[in-house]
Amino acid sequence: MQAVYVTRIPILPLGLVNAHLIHTGQGCILVDSGLPGSSDKIERALRKQGMGLRDIRLIVITHAHVDHAGEAWALRERCHAPILAHAGDLPYYHREQPMTFCATGWFGRVFLKTGLMYQSYPAFTPDILLQGDDTFDLTPYGIAGTVIPTPGHTQGSLSVVLQDRQALVGDLLASGILLGGVMWHGRPKQPPFEDDPVQVGTILQGMLADGMERFYIGHGGPLDAAAVARHSHRLL
Repeated sequence: MQAVYVTRIPILPLGLVNAHLIHTGQGCILVDSGLPGSSDKIERALRKQGMGLRDIRLIVITHAHVDHAGEAWALRERCHAPILAHAGDLPYYHREQPMTFCATGWFGRVFLKTGLMYQSYPAFTPDILLQGDDTFDLTPYGIAGTVIPTPGHTQGSLSVVLQDRQALVGDLLASGILLGGVMWHGRPKQPPFEDDPVQVGTILQGMLADGMERFYIGHGGPLDAAAVARHSHRLL
């Protein structure tokens, strides 16, 4: 099996907001697009790996929050790669209705008052739209892995699980302080917002049972399996 590499893209410094590249010698997939205006940061990260925007073969959006989906439309226009997302978040990708946010603590409640989570971004329709429990095989894109539905953070959240036991789970987890990142990157916690913590805990335990060993996340991380196991147990 060809080695699969996961490279973090710092959308904001100190791990505050991350996107990720999954790449091999045969393919490159972008997981999350970052905030509006993040294309140049993503392009710089690609150049460090000897690639450019046109090397992206697929854009996977883990969920519809602005720090994950905000640059999706602009990136598709520049690299012409299809966007994959889940129908559970489709009204938000279409910008037909505002997202709702269930704060997990005081920081989430304060953060909502800033209005930053309500920042607008260009509407788009995913080119590949998963429904219900649909999964998506990444082998045709040069990556040994699968996109799976993992609702709980939002109804339409997705994760990528790789055959080498790495997982990219968006905001099912966070680590660090406040939004995430800065310090204590290896210490898991809930993100500022989460629709259904019990559902998240159940999904994380399922991933651990399937052998996932390293978890890449949107804020902070990465996390090892032992840390994720402790966190999922607390959620449940």
